[in-house]
Amino acid sequence: MNLEWKIKRFETLSVRELYELLQLRSEVFVVEQNCVYQDIDGKDQKAIHLIGEVDGEIVCYARLFKPNDYFEQASIGRVVVKPNFRDKKLGHVLMREAIIVMKKYFDSTKITISAQLYLKKFYESHGFIQTSDMYLEDDIPHIEMRKE
Repeated sequence: MNLEWKIKRFETLSVRELYELLQLRSEVFVVEQNCVYQDIDGKDQKAIHLIGEVDGEIVCYARLFKPNDYFEQASIGRVVVKPNFRDKKLGHVLMREAIIVMKKYFDSTKITISAQLYLKKFYESHGFIQTSDMYLEDDIPHIEMRKE
């Protein structure tokens, strides 16, 4: 599998890329997780979009924010892997790449995330620690986690 990374600001996303990103986010965060929420939240314009493609198909994605655009520290959000690619452990590859890109673009190694509670061990494996009690975000249990 040949995974190719693209790093783009909102205004440089093609219409096709934007459509595929929103489709993937909707497929996973709305349909698969059975959660009606406003995915198009006005924050895409501030983010750097980290896109992983295989043969031109978007298979994983995250959006990255500089400090004070989402949290006080830099932040990673909308971390998603296409369902039929999850057996390839792309979530781990995506997180490692996101952390590298945060350092390169924002000179930041301090990162805060709002993590779905069931993914706590996944994020801990990337150096994040829980920094809040559980809270509901769109009726899904979340925790704040930080990487220093």
